[in-house]
Amino acid sequence: MTANKNFNDDFLNIKRQLGDQPADEFIKYVFSDDERKLKLQQWLTSDSGIAQLSSMFPGFDFINDASQLPVWANPELIKNGSAFFAKNSQNIMSLLGLLSLPYCYTAANGAMVLYLSERIRKHTTKRLYDTAVFVWEVMGPSAFSEGGNAFSSILKVRIMHAAVRFYTLQSGKWNNSWGTPVNQEDMAGTNLSFSLIVVRGLRKLGISISNNEQIAFLHIWKVVGYFTGLNEDLLPENGKMATQLDLSIKNRQFETSKHGQELTKSLIDHILTLNKRKVSNNDILGLMRYLLGFEIADMLGISAPELPRYKLTLIRTTNFFKSFMPEGDSRYNYHQAYSAFKKQNPVIQQKN
Repeated sequence: MTANKNFNDDFLNIKRQLGDQPADEFIKYVFSDDERKLKLQQWLTSDSGIAQLSSMFPGFDFINDASQLPVWANPELIKNGSAFFAKNSQNIMSLLGLLSLPYCYTAANGAMVLYLSERIRKHTTKRLYDTAVFVWEVMGPSAFSEGGNAFSSILKVRIMHAAVRFYTLQSGKWNNSWGTPVNQEDMAGTNLSFSLIVVRGLRKLGISISNNEQIAFLHIWKVVGYFTGLNEDLLPENGKMATQLDLSIKNRQFETSKHGQELTKSLIDHILTLNKRKVSNNDILGLMRYLLGFEIADMLGISAPELPRYKLTLIRTTNFFKSFMPEGDSRYNYHQAYSAFKKQNPVIQQKN
């Protein structure tokens, strides 16, 4: 498949130089004063909502509008996308570590931000839990309803991205040839890794997904992308456009890098530490290679014997038949699954 001409090099070269101007201007203002900086840090680590931040820092439209759904947002698709997540939450959360995150690490220039910050490498478990909690929060059944959790959760991520941009550029370690730190192209790639790439991974696991389910799940992540500050021309309208954007970014950015491999090693060490099942490390790594594809797995230095065909067939067959089981109440399924996730993770229990 050839990439969409709308996602060509000229277009993405421009996006690579762009951050998130409203959030970047806000961070520049806040960080110019220690008292303002402390106030923001306190808000970021609290359960306070958008109204509190708006009252502390009036006059910033991106904060005031942070809970206003765009006109194109479809409440029915958001509801269905959330239900799809609830139905497949266990597999989706597994895919974040086995597929989505390492997929991002293959984009060498974008992964350099994570490498330089050292937070992923030195505090891997905490950072991955934070990512997992973010996904749980934005995929909740009422996350995008009035007063829902998604709005403040996404705004915090948007502001933290701007802070990372600020500190990375101040560090003196950044090479401008890599683009702007946490730029629009890399943000688009990350959003795709949590949406399109997850759908692709679920299908590789043998899960039957209808076209309507795919549309709904991609739509809810399109809404998430909008609130993270992604330009609307980087929010694909459908699966075909999402696939074309993914291909364009992959062709431009994916390559072998030492820092990408080091980030992947930290991730794998975390995953293997959590392995409490009677599954060998080679089988876990073999599954990662299968999900990512051997070319990308080789770029990331993931080496393991190929997952035995009978084991892969068992996984796919089991998931295929589960796809046709009665769904039950999606709200109940979500809360049950999220509760189980919290109990399994002491970091989350400490946080809550």
